[in-house]
Amino acid sequence: MPDRRRDVRERWDRVGGRGFRSLRAGRRHGDEPDVVLVPGLGALGYLVDTLDACGGRTTAHLLDVPGFGHRAARVCPAGIGTVAEAVCGWIDEVPRAPVVLVGHSTGAQAALHVAAARPDLVRSLVLLGPTFPPEQRGVKELVRAFVRNFLHESPALVPATVPDYLRGGPAEITRFIRSAQHDAPEDVITEVRCPVLLARGEHDAFAPQPWVDRLAAAARDARSEVVGGAHTFPFRRGEETARLIAL
Repeated sequence: MPDRRRDVRERWDRVGGRGFRSLRAGRRHGDEPDVVLVPGLGALGYLVDTLDACGGRTTAHLLDVPGFGHRAARVCPAGIGTVAEAVCGWIDEVPRAPVVLVGHSTGAQAALHVAAARPDLVRSLVLLGPTFPPEQRGVKELVRAFVRNFLHESPALVPATVPDYLRGGPAEITRFIRSAQHDAPEDVITEVRCPVLLARGEHDAFAPQPWVDRLAAAARDARSEVVGGAHTFPFRRGEETARLIAL
């Protein structure tokens, strides 16, 4: 589905003494909780359609963390722990908590830390394409996974992500990836108290099914789904992804 962006607005908040940029869509209806999206590797463009679709039923937010989406938006160093801390601070200050917290890729790893450390902030947790299984925590296997996954991704993903990666710079992107490889989501998820949904694309090489099954088994209350696509399956599938989040 094309990226409609019918109701997406930029927002700046002051959090922890810094300007915190996010994109917002929709408005709250009744008691529906806010939806908060944490992107993978700091690239926002591929999740805008999902943000817009989530905004059809509640207020939805796409957080610019660590701040690659704008030259003035750097809110924290690139890393799983620092992004998780920034997200905690933002949820404390801006939306009505608890929220539905959605993370994709490395954003799923950061979202896991938020839910484990601050259960008061998170009503439910959605992990889309959670990275990285133990076998991908070295360089060679990660490169092989990249090649397998790339064959199933849309070429249109490049202009949706590369501008943010360029603003981040190779050093920060590399630091972010290494931080994700040093993380252990299989341990963190055991501390999460809220319901968890895990979802992966059928061709997602970064979140293979045995890895997702392992995470689901380690959680207290979890279920998993498989959808079409590869690792960045939410791209141009905003309505489908929003329905998944709302389940």
